[in-house]
Amino acid sequence: MEVDALTDIDGGINLTDGHARLLLSPEQKAIVNRIPEMFAEASRRPFPEIEREAHTAFLHAIGQRSAPIGTGRILSCYSSTLATDIVARALPAGARIAVLHPTFDNIADLFTTRGLSLQPLSEAELLNKEWPGPPVRAIMLTHPNNPTGLVTPEEHLRSLAEHAARNGQIAIVDASFRGQVRDAQYDTYAVLDAAGTDWIVLEDTGKLWPTHELKIGMLAYSERNELPIERAFSESLLSASPVVLLMVTALAADWVNGGYERARDLVSRNRALVRDAVDELGLTLADPDSQISVARIALPASGPDSALLYKDLVTRGVHVLPCGPFHWADPAGGLRFIRVSLARPAASVDKAARTLAQSYRELSALTML
Repeated sequence: MEVDALTDIDGGINLTDGHARLLLSPEQKAIVNRIPEMFAEASRRPFPEIEREAHTAFLHAIGQRSAPIGTGRILSCYSSTLATDIVARALPAGARIAVLHPTFDNIADLFTTRGLSLQPLSEAELLNKEWPGPPVRAIMLTHPNNPTGLVTPEEHLRSLAEHAARNGQIAIVDASFRGQVRDAQYDTYAVLDAAGTDWIVLEDTGKLWPTHELKIGMLAYSERNELPIERAFSESLLSASPVVLLMVTALAADWVNGGYERARDLVSRNRALVRDAVDELGLTLADPDSQISVARIALPASGPDSALLYKDLVTRGVHVLPCGPFHWADPAGGLRFIRVSLARPAASVDKAARTLAQSYRELSALTML
């Protein structure tokens, strides 16, 4: 569905993926204008030095000061999806993995493709600290969660890490949206290390800046790790681009000097536009406290479901996501939710939200006939 939105030859409005699809801010434009200089710099400086600088700038910008920077235990990939696939290949074949549910569906897809056995871990179980024991080999959280925006509280991550340490499990955290939410930026690495558990953390720059897929996914792992992560990494790529790493360093500096606040304000305003548009129909946002750059709209059982609404919206030139795929273990459980992306120009979000409201109104009328 995201590919269909990106390749829509009629130029429809794309509110599917969670990436920032915006015009560059003046500050970001000034950084991008320096890319020719970055090429020259990448040619004369050692790659490890550039990589370490980027890791430091980005991870410190999002509060992760205990990350193992400079140890060789943070691998730079060209996307967090590739980093996830590397983890999937490094985990023991056939291992049972508990994965948050609902969550971004490509996690489950990648793990299943690599021969892993999955069981869902609900957000309610997470909040109740009900962690699965063996034979589960690893427990994977998405922090903040996509699509709900749930932030795993620090004490809950500590509980998970201590549980995993007691049971010989691996704690895996996909923190791809962490940069968008201050509440999610407590020092995850300090919590995991203090518990003495084996851990893997995935970071991503792709959700923060409108850089047209010029991004870095970071795969970090604990000192006690015994999985063949480096081998799986080397099977996939030689290295990430040093030019992109230099750009990440510069963008991270802007992020701590007003960039975060500018992005946060835009997402908040767009969330309000969506909320106001659907409020006229008596619909509500499913996750009103979410701070990430997507929003779910709850659909009542008496009206059209998200699969039907999605199809109708495509004919109107608007691309959003029905939430069935996010409920990877129970797709029917996502039929009463539809997700829209908010890191878009306000005019696009406003038009799409009003089109969604009109579509829902007309489909509901047909349902009642």
